[in-house]
Amino acid sequence: MTTGPLQGKKVAILATDGFEQSELLEPRKALDEAGATTQVVSPASGKVKGWNHKEWGNEVPVDVPLDSARAEEFDALLLPGGVMNPDQLRMNPKAVEFVKHFTDAGKPVAAICHGPWTLIEAGAVRGRTMTSWPSLKTDLKNAGATWVDKEVVIDKGLVTSRKPDDLPAFNREMIRLFAEATESEALRKTA
Repeated sequence: MTTGPLQGKKVAILATDGFEQSELLEPRKALDEAGATTQVVSPASGKVKGWNHKEWGNEVPVDVPLDSARAEEFDALLLPGGVMNPDQLRMNPKAVEFVKHFTDAGKPVAAICHGPWTLIEAGAVRGRTMTSWPSLKTDLKNAGATWVDKEVVIDKGLVTSRKPDDLPAFNREMIRLFAEATESEALRKTA
């Protein structure tokens, strides 16, 4: 049995075809190793196909279809990037509502690369300092965020990073944020 700072916590990974492979697989592995239970939630059924830099990559099984996913059953959310994945998700009202549940409830969210597009659509970036793939800079600023060019940024329950090269820092800070949120929740319940 795995133990770690996220033992007993459930993390949703919202993704569809075209997710950047390393931005789903590496954070998922880090979360699993920290004791979390991770589940891929998707509007697609069966499997979703990754994008590996400039070509199609591996398929990942969908654990929970978006139509039957209940955001309140999860403790945190991971939004991997890739261009196609978040572009499709931000146009899907159910995906946007799923993301909005986490941000409205104050649950921690980790988004990398183009992942913040879905956060913009959910109305969840105003007043936050964030980073992303550089092409999202104007989109984030127009939505009310302060954009900075750093490998990882943590602000108000949200951790963001720019690209696959940032994954070591992203994974470290994602686990720390998710663990701190878990501790804060435990303290609220005992108070």
